[in-house]
Amino acid sequence: MERPAWAPQGTDISVPSVSRMYDFYLGGSHNFEVDREAARKAMEFLPGLPKIMQANRAFMRRAVRHAVGTGISQFLDIGSGIPTFGNVHEVAQAADPEARVAYVDHDPVAVAHSRAVLEGDDRTVIAAADLRRPEEILESPDITALLDFDRPVAVLLVAVLHFIEDADDPRGAVARLRDALAPGSLVILTHASYEGIPTSQERAGGAVGVYRAIRNPLVMRSREEIGAFFDGFDMVEPGLVSMPDWRPDNPLAPEQEDPYAFSGFAGVGRKA
Repeated sequence: MERPAWAPQGTDISVPSVSRMYDFYLGGSHNFEVDREAARKAMEFLPGLPKIMQANRAFMRRAVRHAVGTGISQFLDIGSGIPTFGNVHEVAQAADPEARVAYVDHDPVAVAHSRAVLEGDDRTVIAAADLRRPEEILESPDITALLDFDRPVAVLLVAVLHFIEDADDPRGAVARLRDALAPGSLVILTHASYEGIPTSQERAGGAVGVYRAIRNPLVMRSREEIGAFFDGFDMVEPGLVSMPDWRPDNPLAPEQEDPYAFSGFAGVGRKA
């Protein structure tokens, strides 16, 4: 397999990557055949996966604009993936040119791409770190040089917590981040769930099996379990809801929306 010029040296391009599969679902060009193959296999069980990813991105953009509207100008996007059109820094800086954005990912491809895309932008940074080790993020010199944790920060955990198994204590990681944040900070979160998926759990489980087979288990949690990530935060209206239902720009009649867009949950919490 030939290595494309954009693929960092040392990256194993024979193993599918979650962030490159996500890029494929969104119509991006930074993915390999091995990623497309795994993504197509998952789509055999859940043909609406691209729609779910689009709903994720649309929610993220609305939540970032909401954060800017509350006066927040600092963003920490954890599990940021491969930069695609309409990324956090583009949305935030369109609303507030002074906004600062730190991206974090543990996928070397995502980090290398982000470096290339963000070159010359002194209000954004990308750090290689893992949510399972929150200290890595909070103590990263690149991040602490850009963000002031004594002032409110919006932390984005969009489509990332469902890749952390309970054994790795995702609730503990979120609590550690929360404790490091100033009052008025926000957590912006989406999470996969069997609830809301317009197909049987057994069929959706086939897609979960694809992720398990590529050693990136997808952990489906209930609405109640996802709500527990907001411990210590006050939920922003309308609370924990399906992605299209969180402050829609122009509410469509339900039958106009793809039912897959309503899979899983989204919410924003504010630290008092």
